[in-house]
Amino acid sequence: MSLIATESVTVITPSVDRDELGEPLVGEPKREEVDGVVVCPGPTSDLDATRPEGVRVAFSVFFPKGYGADLRGCSVVVRGVTCEVVGWPQRYADEHAPGELNMVAEVVAVDG
Repeated sequence: MSLIATESVTVITPSVDRDELGEPLVGEPKREEVDGVVVCPGPTSDLDATRPEGVRVAFSVFFPKGYGADLRGCSVVVRGVTCEVVGWPQRYADEHAPGELNMVAEVVAVDG
């Protein structure tokens, strides 16, 4: 039993198919349910005066050691909100991550 509550998120990986000239082909993205994730709310903020109704919502999403996919360019559905992964999340070395989690991804959604 863990002292930290976990939840499920959905990772959406875009299609990476290319035609014979190397141009990207639009395909159906892959959706994968991931259990055992720790979600921490991050900072929220209003957008500037040009978008008075706009808000930015961020989460830190900690993935379990058993999850090995690359998150670069992916989206993550967190508590019903589809967020874009920021940057290229990397895993911690095993000696630096003694618990069940070894990768944190910053995700963000902008609305308005």
